[in-house]
Amino acid sequence: MSIVAPTQFSFKIPAWFTIEPQSVATFDRSYIILAVAMYMIGLVMVASSSMPVAERLFDNPFHFVIRHMIYICLSLLIAGATLQIPMAKWHQHSGNLLLLGMGLLVVVLLVGRTVNGSTRWIVVGPITVQAAEPAKLFFFCYLAAYLVRRRDEVLENVKGFIKPLVVFGALASLLLFQPDLGTVIVMFVTTFGLLFLAGAKLWQFISIAAVGLSAIAALAYFSPYRWARVTSFLDPWKDPFGSGYQLTQSLMAYGRGEITGQGLGNSIQKLEYLPEAHTDFVMAVLAEEFGFIGITIVLLLSMTLVFKALMLGRKAVQKEKYFEGFFAFAIGIWFSFQAAVNIGASAGIVPTKGLTMPLISYGGSSMIIMTIALVVLIRIDHEMRLQTIQATASHKKKGGRK
Repeated sequence: MSIVAPTQFSFKIPAWFTIEPQSVATFDRSYIILAVAMYMIGLVMVASSSMPVAERLFDNPFHFVIRHMIYICLSLLIAGATLQIPMAKWHQHSGNLLLLGMGLLVVVLLVGRTVNGSTRWIVVGPITVQAAEPAKLFFFCYLAAYLVRRRDEVLENVKGFIKPLVVFGALASLLLFQPDLGTVIVMFVTTFGLLFLAGAKLWQFISIAAVGLSAIAALAYFSPYRWARVTSFLDPWKDPFGSGYQLTQSLMAYGRGEITGQGLGNSIQKLEYLPEAHTDFVMAVLAEEFGFIGITIVLLLSMTLVFKALMLGRKAVQKEKYFEGFFAFAIGIWFSFQAAVNIGASAGIVPTKGLTMPLISYGGSSMIIMTIALVVLIRIDHEMRLQTIQATASHKKKGGRK
Protein backbone atom coordinates (compact mmCIF):
# COMPACT_ATOMS: atom_id res chain seq x y z
CA MET A 1 0.00 0.00 0.00
CA SER A 2 1.50 3.33 -1.04
CA ILE A 3 0.93 6.61 0.73
CA VAL A 4 0.50 9.66 -1.46
CA ALA A 5 1.91 12.79 0.10
CA PRO A 6 -0.41 15.80 0.05
CA THR A 7 0.35 18.45 -2.54
CA GLN A 8 2.39 21.30 -1.10
CA PHE A 9 1.92 24.81 -2.29
CA SER A 10 4.89 27.17 -2.14
CA PHE A 11 5.31 30.80 -3.02
CA LYS A 12 8.50 31.69 -4.85
CA ILE A 13 9.78 35.25 -4.57
CA PRO A 14 10.60 36.69 -8.01
CA ALA A 15 14.33 36.47 -8.72
CA TRP A 16 14.60 40.19 -9.61
CA PHE A 17 13.29 41.20 -6.17
CA THR A 18 15.72 39.21 -4.04
CA ILE A 19 19.20 40.05 -2.87
CA GLU A 20 20.53 36.56 -3.55
CA PRO A 21 21.51 35.94 -7.19
CA GLN A 22 19.06 33.39 -8.52
CA SER A 23 20.60 33.22 -12.00
CA VAL A 24 23.67 34.21 -13.95
CA ALA A 25 22.45 37.83 -14.08
CA THR A 26 25.34 40.11 -13.26
CA PHE A 27 23.31 42.90 -11.63
CA ASP A 28 20.09 43.32 -9.67
CA ARG A 29 17.43 44.72 -12.02
CA SER A 30 15.17 45.73 -9.16
CA TYR A 31 17.35 48.80 -8.50
CA ILE A 32 16.64 49.96 -12.06
CA ILE A 33 12.90 49.35 -11.64
CA LEU A 34 12.77 51.26 -8.35
CA ALA A 35 14.79 54.18 -9.74
CA VAL A 36 12.69 54.49 -12.91
CA ALA A 37 9.47 54.34 -10.87
CA MET A 38 10.66 57.14 -8.58
CA TYR A 39 11.95 59.19 -11.52
CA MET A 40 8.57 58.98 -13.24
CA ILE A 41 6.62 59.84 -10.08
CA GLY A 42 8.93 62.79 -9.49
CA LEU A 43 8.61 64.02 -13.07
CA VAL A 44 4.80 63.89 -12.94
CA MET A 45 4.64 65.63 -9.56
CA VAL A 46 7.19 68.33 -10.49
CA ALA A 47 5.13 68.99 -13.65
CA SER A 48 1.92 69.21 -11.65
CA SER A 49 3.25 71.30 -8.76
CA SER A 50 5.55 73.73 -10.60
CA MET A 51 3.36 75.02 -13.45
CA PRO A 52 1.72 77.94 -11.59
CA VAL A 53 4.97 79.38 -10.24
CA ALA A 54 6.81 78.71 -13.54
CA GLU A 55 4.11 80.57 -15.44
CA ARG A 56 4.49 83.60 -13.17
CA LEU A 57 8.29 83.66 -13.00
CA PHE A 58 9.28 82.62 -16.51
CA ASP A 59 6.08 82.95 -18.56
CA ASN A 60 6.52 79.26 -19.38
CA PRO A 61 4.59 76.65 -17.35
CA PHE A 62 6.99 73.91 -18.48
CA HIS A 63 10.19 75.66 -17.33
CA PHE A 64 10.84 73.44 -14.30
CA VAL A 65 9.55 70.29 -16.02
CA ILE A 66 12.03 70.67 -18.87
CA ARG A 67 14.89 71.32 -16.46
CA HIS A 68 13.86 68.30 -14.37
CA MET A 69 13.91 66.10 -17.48
CA ILE A 70 17.38 67.43 -18.30
CA TYR A 71 18.50 66.59 -14.75
CA ILE A 72 17.20 63.03 -15.10
CA CYS A 73 18.95 62.57 -18.47
CA LEU A 74 22.18 64.04 -17.08
CA SER A 75 21.91 61.79 -14.03
CA LEU A 76 21.59 58.73 -16.27
CA LEU A 77 24.63 59.73 -18.34
CA ILE A 78 26.73 60.26 -15.20
CA ALA A 79 25.36 56.99 -13.80
CA GLY A 80 26.56 55.13 -16.89
CA ALA A 81 30.07 56.51 -16.41
CA THR A 82 30.07 55.92 -12.63
CA LEU A 83 28.99 52.30 -13.10
CA GLN A 84 32.34 51.60 -14.79
CA ILE A 85 34.31 52.62 -11.69
CA PRO A 86 35.36 49.61 -9.56
CA MET A 87 34.70 49.83 -5.85
CA ALA A 88 38.45 49.47 -5.28
CA LYS A 89 38.89 52.90 -6.89
CA TRP A 90 36.31 54.44 -4.53
CA HIS A 91 38.21 52.87 -1.62
CA GLN A 92 41.61 53.98 -2.92
CA HIS A 93 40.60 57.60 -3.51
CA SER A 94 38.25 58.07 -0.54
CA GLY A 95 40.62 60.58 1.10
CA ASN A 96 40.91 62.63 -2.10
CA LEU A 97 37.13 62.64 -2.48
CA LEU A 98 36.76 63.93 1.08
CA LEU A 99 39.20 66.77 0.33
CA LEU A 100 37.23 67.54 -2.85
CA GLY A 101 34.00 67.71 -0.84
CA MET A 102 35.57 70.03 1.74
CA GLY A 103 37.03 72.15 -1.06
CA LEU A 104 33.59 72.60 -2.61
CA LEU A 105 32.21 73.71 0.76
CA VAL A 106 34.99 76.30 1.09
CA VAL A 107 34.47 77.55 -2.47
CA VAL A 108 30.73 77.99 -1.97
CA LEU A 109 31.39 80.22 1.05
CA LEU A 110 33.76 82.38 -1.01
CA VAL A 111 31.98 82.73 -4.36
CA GLY A 112 28.64 80.98 -3.87
CA ARG A 113 25.22 82.31 -4.79
CA THR A 114 22.99 83.41 -1.91
CA VAL A 115 19.29 82.54 -2.08
CA ASN A 116 16.85 83.23 0.78
CA GLY A 117 19.70 84.00 3.15
CA SER A 118 21.62 80.78 2.46
CA THR A 119 24.85 80.51 0.45
CA ARG A 120 24.75 76.96 -0.89
CA TRP A 121 25.22 77.09 -4.67
CA ILE A 122 28.29 77.31 -6.91
CA VAL A 123 27.43 78.78 -10.32
CA VAL A 124 29.57 77.74 -13.31
CA GLY A 125 27.95 79.17 -16.45
CA PRO A 126 24.56 77.49 -16.87
CA ILE A 127 25.43 74.86 -14.24
CA THR A 128 24.50 75.31 -10.57
CA VAL A 129 26.01 72.91 -8.03
CA GLN A 130 24.80 72.57 -4.45
CA ALA A 131 28.09 71.80 -2.73
CA ALA A 132 26.55 69.98 0.25
CA GLU A 133 25.24 67.11 -1.92
CA PRO A 134 28.58 65.72 -3.18
CA ALA A 135 30.11 66.48 0.23
CA LYS A 136 27.68 64.05 1.85
CA LEU A 137 28.46 61.21 -0.55
CA PHE A 138 32.23 61.74 -0.36
CA PHE A 139 32.18 61.87 3.44
CA PHE A 140 30.28 58.59 3.63
CA CYS A 141 32.80 57.03 1.23
CA TYR A 142 35.65 58.26 3.44
CA LEU A 143 33.92 57.03 6.60
CA ALA A 144 33.43 53.54 5.12
CA ALA A 145 37.12 53.40 4.15
CA TYR A 146 38.18 54.66 7.59
CA LEU A 147 36.17 51.95 9.34
CA VAL A 148 37.92 49.32 7.22
CA ARG A 149 41.39 50.68 8.05
CA ARG A 150 40.77 51.45 11.72
CA ARG A 151 37.94 49.14 12.71
CA ASP A 152 39.86 47.51 15.58
CA GLU A 153 40.91 50.93 16.83
CA VAL A 154 37.29 52.17 16.67
CA LEU A 155 36.12 49.15 18.67
CA GLU A 156 38.89 49.20 21.27
CA ASN A 157 39.58 52.81 22.24
CA VAL A 158 38.14 56.29 22.23
CA LYS A 159 40.83 57.69 19.93
CA GLY A 160 39.68 55.63 16.95
CA PHE A 161 36.08 56.57 17.64
CA ILE A 162 36.83 60.29 17.89
CA LYS A 163 38.85 60.68 14.66
CA PRO A 164 35.91 60.41 12.20
CA LEU A 165 33.91 62.72 14.46
CA VAL A 166 36.64 65.36 14.13
CA VAL A 167 36.34 65.14 10.32
CA PHE A 168 32.57 65.35 10.65
CA GLY A 169 32.98 68.40 12.90
CA ALA A 170 35.06 70.18 10.25
CA LEU A 171 32.45 69.48 7.56
CA ALA A 172 29.63 70.48 9.90
CA SER A 173 31.32 73.81 10.63
CA LEU A 174 31.58 74.62 6.93
CA LEU A 175 27.93 73.64 6.42
CA LEU A 176 26.74 75.76 9.33
CA PHE A 177 28.40 78.84 7.80
CA GLN A 178 26.07 78.49 4.75
CA PRO A 179 23.90 77.84 6.92
CA ASP A 180 22.61 74.27 6.33
CA LEU A 181 21.66 72.55 9.56
CA GLY A 182 19.54 69.95 7.73
CA THR A 183 22.53 68.44 5.94
CA VAL A 184 24.51 68.43 9.18
CA ILE A 185 21.75 66.43 10.88
CA VAL A 186 21.59 63.93 8.00
CA MET A 187 25.36 63.42 8.15
CA PHE A 188 25.30 63.11 11.94
CA VAL A 189 22.56 60.46 11.93
CA THR A 190 24.27 58.49 9.14
CA THR A 191 27.62 58.64 10.93
CA PHE A 192 25.96 57.57 14.17
CA GLY A 193 24.20 54.64 12.47
CA LEU A 194 27.28 53.49 10.58
CA LEU A 195 29.46 53.49 13.69
CA PHE A 196 26.75 51.46 15.43
CA LEU A 197 26.70 48.89 12.61
CA ALA A 198 30.49 48.76 12.67
CA GLY A 199 30.29 47.57 16.29
CA ALA A 200 31.30 50.53 18.43
CA LYS A 201 30.53 50.26 22.14
CA LEU A 202 27.22 51.31 23.69
CA TRP A 203 28.71 53.95 26.01
CA GLN A 204 30.28 55.62 23.01
CA PHE A 205 26.87 55.94 21.40
CA ILE A 206 25.29 57.35 24.50
CA SER A 207 28.09 59.93 24.67
CA ILE A 208 27.90 60.96 21.01
CA ALA A 209 24.10 61.05 21.12
CA ALA A 210 24.13 63.31 24.18
CA VAL A 211 26.73 65.66 22.67
CA GLY A 212 25.10 65.70 19.25
CA LEU A 213 21.58 66.33 20.51
CA SER A 214 22.82 69.03 22.87
CA ALA A 215 24.67 70.75 20.04
CA ILE A 216 21.65 70.61 17.71
CA ALA A 217 19.38 71.93 20.48
CA ALA A 218 21.81 74.78 21.17
CA LEU A 219 22.09 75.66 17.48
CA ALA A 220 18.30 75.79 17.24
CA TYR A 221 17.75 77.73 20.46
CA PHE A 222 20.37 80.44 19.86
CA SER A 223 19.38 81.03 16.24
CA PRO A 224 16.17 83.10 16.01
CA TYR A 225 15.01 81.79 12.64
CA ARG A 226 15.68 78.15 13.60
CA TRP A 227 13.89 78.60 16.91
CA ALA A 228 10.95 80.14 15.03
CA ARG A 229 10.80 76.99 12.91
CA VAL A 230 10.73 74.79 16.02
CA THR A 231 8.02 76.81 17.75
CA SER A 232 5.93 77.10 14.59
CA PHE A 233 6.26 73.35 14.07
CA LEU A 234 4.91 72.69 17.56
CA ASP A 235 1.89 74.95 16.98
CA PRO A 236 1.69 76.17 13.35
CA TRP A 237 -1.89 77.42 13.78
CA LYS A 238 -0.75 79.97 16.36
CA ASP A 239 0.63 82.11 13.53
CA PRO A 240 -0.91 80.65 10.33
CA PHE A 241 0.00 83.67 8.19
CA GLY A 242 3.50 84.15 9.61
CA SER A 243 5.99 81.56 10.89
CA GLY A 244 3.47 78.72 10.55
CA TYR A 245 2.27 79.62 7.05
CA GLN A 246 4.17 76.98 5.05
CA LEU A 247 3.28 74.14 7.39
CA THR A 248 -0.39 75.07 7.68
CA GLN A 249 -0.70 75.17 3.88
CA SER A 250 1.02 71.79 3.68
CA LEU A 251 -1.32 70.31 6.30
CA MET A 252 -4.30 71.61 4.33
CA ALA A 253 -2.97 69.75 1.29
CA TYR A 254 -2.72 66.51 3.30
CA GLY A 255 -6.21 67.06 4.69
CA ARG A 256 -7.75 67.61 1.25
CA GLY A 257 -6.10 64.48 -0.11
CA GLU A 258 -7.85 62.07 2.28
CA ILE A 259 -7.63 58.44 1.01
CA THR A 260 -7.62 58.64 -2.80
CA GLY A 261 -6.81 62.32 -3.39
CA GLN A 262 -8.36 65.00 -5.54
CA GLY A 263 -6.87 63.66 -8.77
CA LEU A 264 -3.79 64.60 -10.79
CA GLY A 265 -3.67 68.35 -11.46
CA ASN A 266 -6.47 69.20 -9.03
CA SER A 267 -4.35 70.50 -6.15
CA ILE A 268 -5.35 73.93 -4.86
CA GLN A 269 -2.36 74.46 -2.56
CA LYS A 270 0.07 74.37 -5.50
CA LEU A 271 -1.59 77.53 -6.89
CA GLU A 272 1.11 79.48 -5.05
CA TYR A 273 -0.51 79.05 -1.65
CA LEU A 274 2.19 76.52 -0.68
CA PRO A 275 5.77 77.85 -1.08
CA GLU A 276 8.39 75.50 -2.55
CA ALA A 277 5.66 73.15 -3.78
CA HIS A 278 7.91 71.46 -6.36
CA THR A 279 11.00 71.10 -4.15
CA ASP A 280 10.81 70.60 -0.37
CA PHE A 281 7.01 70.19 -0.27
CA VAL A 282 6.37 68.13 -3.39
CA MET A 283 5.05 65.31 -1.19
CA ALA A 284 2.30 67.60 0.14
CA VAL A 285 1.05 68.16 -3.42
CA LEU A 286 1.29 64.41 -4.07
CA ALA A 287 -0.76 63.80 -0.90
CA GLU A 288 -3.41 66.28 -2.05
CA GLU A 289 -3.69 64.82 -5.55
CA PHE A 290 -3.24 61.10 -4.78
CA GLY A 291 -4.10 60.91 -1.09
CA PHE A 292 -3.01 58.31 1.41
CA ILE A 293 -2.65 55.72 -1.35
CA GLY A 294 -0.16 57.88 -3.27
CA ILE A 295 1.96 58.58 -0.20
CA THR A 296 1.92 54.88 0.71
CA ILE A 297 3.18 53.88 -2.74
CA VAL A 298 6.09 56.33 -2.53
CA LEU A 299 6.92 55.16 1.00
CA LEU A 300 6.91 51.52 -0.12
CA LEU A 301 9.24 52.30 -3.01
CA SER A 302 11.62 54.18 -0.70
CA MET A 303 11.45 51.49 1.98
CA THR A 304 12.18 48.77 -0.57
CA LEU A 305 15.23 50.65 -1.83
CA VAL A 306 16.50 51.22 1.73
CA PHE A 307 15.85 47.60 2.71
CA LYS A 308 17.78 46.33 -0.31
CA ALA A 309 20.68 48.68 0.47
CA LEU A 310 20.89 47.47 4.07
CA MET A 311 20.62 43.80 3.06
CA LEU A 312 23.29 44.35 0.41
CA GLY A 313 25.55 45.87 3.06
CA ARG A 314 24.94 42.92 5.35
CA LYS A 315 25.76 40.44 2.60
CA ALA A 316 28.95 42.32 1.67
CA VAL A 317 30.15 42.32 5.30
CA GLN A 318 29.40 38.58 5.56
CA LYS A 319 31.64 38.06 2.52
CA GLU A 320 34.32 40.20 4.20
CA LYS A 321 33.97 43.02 1.68
CA TYR A 322 33.86 45.54 4.50
CA PHE A 323 34.31 48.77 2.55
CA GLU A 324 31.48 47.87 0.19
CA GLY A 325 29.30 46.77 3.11
CA PHE A 326 29.82 49.93 5.16
CA PHE A 327 29.29 52.14 2.09
CA ALA A 328 26.00 50.36 1.32
CA PHE A 329 24.93 50.73 4.96
CA ALA A 330 25.69 54.48 4.83
CA ILE A 331 23.69 54.96 1.63
CA GLY A 332 20.73 53.03 3.07
CA ILE A 333 20.69 55.08 6.30
CA TRP A 334 21.11 58.32 4.32
CA PHE A 335 18.22 57.55 1.97
CA SER A 336 15.90 56.45 4.76
CA PHE A 337 16.55 59.40 7.07
CA GLN A 338 16.37 62.04 4.34
CA ALA A 339 13.10 60.61 3.00
CA ALA A 340 11.69 60.43 6.53
CA VAL A 341 12.63 64.07 7.25
CA ASN A 342 11.23 65.33 3.93
CA ILE A 343 7.87 63.60 4.36
CA GLY A 344 7.81 64.26 8.10
CA ALA A 345 8.40 68.00 7.59
CA SER A 346 5.57 68.31 5.06
CA ALA A 347 3.25 66.33 7.35
CA GLY A 348 4.13 68.35 10.47
CA ILE A 349 5.94 65.48 12.21
CA VAL A 350 9.38 67.16 12.32
CA PRO A 351 10.49 70.79 11.87
CA THR A 352 11.09 72.01 8.32
CA LYS A 353 14.66 71.28 7.26
CA GLY A 354 14.78 71.99 3.52
CA LEU A 355 15.81 68.46 2.47
CA THR A 356 14.74 67.01 -0.86
CA MET A 357 12.85 63.77 -1.36
CA PRO A 358 15.40 61.36 -2.88
CA LEU A 359 14.92 60.85 -6.65
CA ILE A 360 11.58 62.70 -6.62
CA SER A 361 11.98 66.38 -5.65
CA TYR A 362 13.15 69.02 -8.13
CA GLY A 363 16.85 69.77 -7.84
CA GLY A 364 19.75 68.87 -10.13
CA SER A 365 22.53 68.37 -7.56
CA SER A 366 20.39 66.16 -5.35
CA MET A 367 19.12 64.13 -8.31
CA ILE A 368 22.62 63.49 -9.68
CA ILE A 369 24.22 62.61 -6.33
CA MET A 370 21.33 60.35 -5.29
CA THR A 371 21.60 58.59 -8.66
CA ILE A 372 25.35 58.11 -8.18
CA ALA A 373 24.66 56.62 -4.73
CA LEU A 374 22.16 54.22 -6.29
CA VAL A 375 24.71 53.26 -8.96
CA VAL A 376 27.23 52.51 -6.21
CA LEU A 377 24.76 49.98 -4.80
CA ILE A 378 24.36 48.41 -8.26
CA ARG A 379 28.15 48.26 -8.64
CA ILE A 380 28.59 46.58 -5.23
CA ASP A 381 25.93 44.01 -6.09
CA HIS A 382 27.49 43.49 -9.54
CA GLU A 383 30.98 42.82 -8.15
CA MET A 384 29.68 40.35 -5.58
CA ARG A 385 27.67 38.50 -8.25
CA LEU A 386 30.73 38.31 -10.50
CA GLN A 387 32.75 36.98 -7.59
CA THR A 388 30.12 34.27 -6.98
CA ILE A 389 29.92 33.34 -10.67
CA GLN A 390 33.71 33.11 -10.96
CA ALA A 391 33.97 31.03 -7.80
CA THR A 392 31.26 28.67 -9.08
CA ALA A 393 32.95 28.35 -12.47
CA SER A 394 36.31 27.67 -10.84
CA HIS A 395 34.76 25.02 -8.59
CA LYS A 396 33.11 23.28 -11.56
CA LYS A 397 36.40 23.35 -13.50
CA LYS A 398 38.24 21.72 -10.63
CA GLY A 399 35.48 19.14 -10.30
CA GLY A 400 35.73 18.34 -14.03
CA ARG A 401 39.46 17.76 -13.78
CA LYS A 402 38.92 15.22 -11.05
